[in-house]
Amino acid sequence: MVGRADGAWWVTMRLDERQRAYWRRNLRLTAWLLGLWFFVSFVVSFFAREVEHILFLGMPLGFYMGAQGAPLTYLLIIWWYARRMNALDRDYGVEDAEDED
Repeated sequence: MVGRADGAWWVTMRLDERQRAYWRRNLRLTAWLLGLWFFVSFVVSFFAREVEHILFLGMPLGFYMGAQGAPLTYLLIIWWYARRMNALDRDYGVEDAEDED
């Protein structure tokens, strides 16, 4: 919709309910995964010294989480996001075309 407001042109986009539902699910997924990222990056690291006495695969748990656990978790977050967004795109019919030649 194009209109005039205060002498300037402005454009507003009206979203239908299906588009709103898509963005709600998208934002909910993003918020959940960012929360997981924050937990792994900051909360686990904050308590690393308290869990140094626990051994995991022969290494202190705090070291393992920083050196191996956090990067693996980040890869899992990326994989999960891509997988869920592809499914969400299919559900709402906004997936990319395979053959765009």
